[in-house]
Amino acid sequence: MHAITIPEPGGPEALVWAEVPDPVPAEGEVLVEVVAGAVNRADLLQRQGFYDPPPGTSPYPGLECSGRIAALGPGVSGWSVGDEVCALLVGGGYAEKVAVPAGQLLPVPDGVDLVTAAALPEVTSTVWSNVFMIAHLRPGETLLVHGGASGIGTMAIQLAKAVGARVAVTAGGPEKLARCAELGADILIDYREQDFVEELRKATDGAGADVILDIVGAKYLDRNVKALAVNGRLAVIGMQGGVKAELNLGALLAKRGAITATTLRARPLQEKAAIVAAVREHVWPLIGAGTVRPVVDRTLPLRDAAEAHRALDSGTHVGKILLVADRP
Repeated sequence: MHAITIPEPGGPEALVWAEVPDPVPAEGEVLVEVVAGAVNRADLLQRQGFYDPPPGTSPYPGLECSGRIAALGPGVSGWSVGDEVCALLVGGGYAEKVAVPAGQLLPVPDGVDLVTAAALPEVTSTVWSNVFMIAHLRPGETLLVHGGASGIGTMAIQLAKAVGARVAVTAGGPEKLARCAELGADILIDYREQDFVEELRKATDGAGADVILDIVGAKYLDRNVKALAVNGRLAVIGMQGGVKAELNLGALLAKRGAITATTLRARPLQEKAAIVAAVREHVWPLIGAGTVRPVVDRTLPLRDAAEAHRALDSGTHVGKILLVADRP
């Protein structure tokens, strides 16, 4: 098969289309013939040499894909060769084939085509696990989403609205904010021109956000604590704004607040399987009903992964960027 490899870390040009050995499904795994994969910020970090895959896993980037099951490994039940699926991956989505633990497979939801389904596993798993399983967002509460126009953000807006929450977003510029509003966002904050702490305070009569989903990290830590409501929960899932910051514990204590920080990639198989099962139970019916939908900015050929990385790095996209394999 062919895959996008990274012989040496570097810029987008470091991504090399090459012939590599086919993966072989191990105990409890299936082999998926990839139809499409999605580009995530973690892929850019891996390309730069900052986010190596866990030992013993696929060396190729790509944290989610869609495709058809080509073979079943030992001990797999409940799936058949030919099934159309999408999958949460530890890596290997930028390839023509990938071996996946059966617990990380999802059927393609009703109303979604096979290519578009590649946009779903990572964002739905990330949002559902952090916003609902950990931070326990409830109806009537306010969720602040940083990066509202990103793949994570566009999904978080929709899921929060589906459960009856109020949604505030930060995004760069009126066009992105307009797209967030179309998806249901109630409070629109242009982080380039406005202070999100002050804008959120005004929009919530001083209460703040019950839950904050943050992709920025260190740069926003102090302001995120200020933006929290009493008993608020801050879920950090990214480090685009750095990894080290000073935390005012007094301010956090005054809010009776909680901070969590998670990634999906390195979690044990059992934890990922539990998250995927929860997504199938709670999110898939919403997608099937048309209440929630994947947002895709563009699709590019898998061979053009470098162009996709440049597009994601530019920050001009809304939603997901997909890579499509050559075959139909």
